[in-house]
Amino acid sequence: MYRVTIRFYEELNDFLPAAKRKRDIVHTFKGKRSVKDLVESFGVPHVEVDLILVNGRSVDFSYIVSDDDRISVYPEFETLDIQGASRLRPEPLRDTRFVLDVHLGKLARRLRLLGFDADYEKDRDDDHLARISAEEKRVLLTRDRQLLMRRSVTRGFIVRSTDPAAQVTEVLERLDLWSRCSPFTRCIECNGIIGRLDPADGGDDYSAAMDLVPPGVRSWCTEYFRCRGCGRVYWRGSHYDKLDRAVREIMEAGKERRDRY
Repeated sequence: MYRVTIRFYEELNDFLPAAKRKRDIVHTFKGKRSVKDLVESFGVPHVEVDLILVNGRSVDFSYIVSDDDRISVYPEFETLDIQGASRLRPEPLRDTRFVLDVHLGKLARRLRLLGFDADYEKDRDDDHLARISAEEKRVLLTRDRQLLMRRSVTRGFIVRSTDPAAQVTEVLERLDLWSRCSPFTRCIECNGIIGRLDPADGGDDYSAAMDLVPPGVRSWCTEYFRCRGCGRVYWRGSHYDKLDRAVREIMEAGKERRDRY
């Protein structure tokens, strides 16, 4: 029988029952186990963890827990320099490329609107999502904690909110991505890169693109953009104004949060 004291810090407490949040937890168990297995036995996905201290010393996920160990588990650090500590991943967690589970389609569109590479399809199963995350080094966004407990998944976190508008703010806040927003540079439909259509280029491609624009729009609009992936043509009409308001609301919400804290 092993007896340890473990404590989870900051947002990792979201995964714990109220009685175990923000306090030392005395825990007993039988048989040897790694610290990764121990952490996940509390319902905390390993990808949410960025640093583990055992008796004041940083360890990796393979560390075998000993009797009487004192274990401190921390989420990703935004400001504290922990370069001298044992890293829990071979590369830094922060990456602006995402893959999202089937329940987060609206969040995917909002991330694309802000210029982030957000890979999403509505018919993928958990095996497929985990494989994409591992092979393409994408941050896996999900509301399913069991999905993030897969050993192959090394990047990702649980999206806490159920409101799509709040979800995008949560992602930007958690990964400190506000300065990396580049609105209207990705197609919200297919995730492709959007580029400006130059009339000087002419040719069949330009003519084909203009065929997709209603005659009424061509009568007043002179600037067009096209997705290099799916070929959709965009222009700054009423739909653009609606999306622009959405972008401004997201950025203003983020500024208010940063000013508050």
